[in-house]
Amino acid sequence: MTELASPLALPRHDPALIRYLQQRRSAPAQALAAPGPSETDLQAILNIGLRTPDHGKLFPWRLVVLTPDTRAALGHALSPLADDQPDPNKARAVLAKLTAPPVTIMVVSTPVRDHKVPVWEQELSAGALAMNLSHAAFAHGFSASWITDWYAYDPRALSLFGIGENERIAGFIHIGTLESPPLERPRPDPDRHIAVR
Repeated sequence: MTELASPLALPRHDPALIRYLQQRRSAPAQALAAPGPSETDLQAILNIGLRTPDHGKLFPWRLVVLTPDTRAALGHALSPLADDQPDPNKARAVLAKLTAPPVTIMVVSTPVRDHKVPVWEQELSAGALAMNLSHAAFAHGFSASWITDWYAYDPRALSLFGIGENERIAGFIHIGTLESPPLERPRPDPDRHIAVR
């Protein structure tokens, strides 16, 4: 681990990293299969995620690695709750996104209330953490998917995940291997979404 106040490397032009960022694509969560990260790789991925910036050094988030057994139990417990969703069949089907991947990391936003750093900025930091985990997974040779789905918002489901009163699920980062490369998807038109003033 880097010591406090030790100098870090300055940015350098990195064509391989640029290509990766230009082609980065989320994986379909239910298509993620073994192999997943080893314990060593997973620890490195988690440590990279924790380098996420946040104003005030509040670290307003926490990570929960959900084991396959835990996810299977959650899938079983969540299944009856799917009946109350607008499309119960679809709600049950998306539980495969939670149970199929080799590794799942739950990112929980834990903002510090009544602090000078606005809650919104603290929640953005949790989102940045989720993206950092995704990049770290790719850097270790795995595909990843950052999703939520209905069970990230259903109050009964939140209690099953151990989410506290002032917490929110920022996302589930599913990590594994794809059998074939993902296809490109539509991207935003730069002329419509970028302005120079």
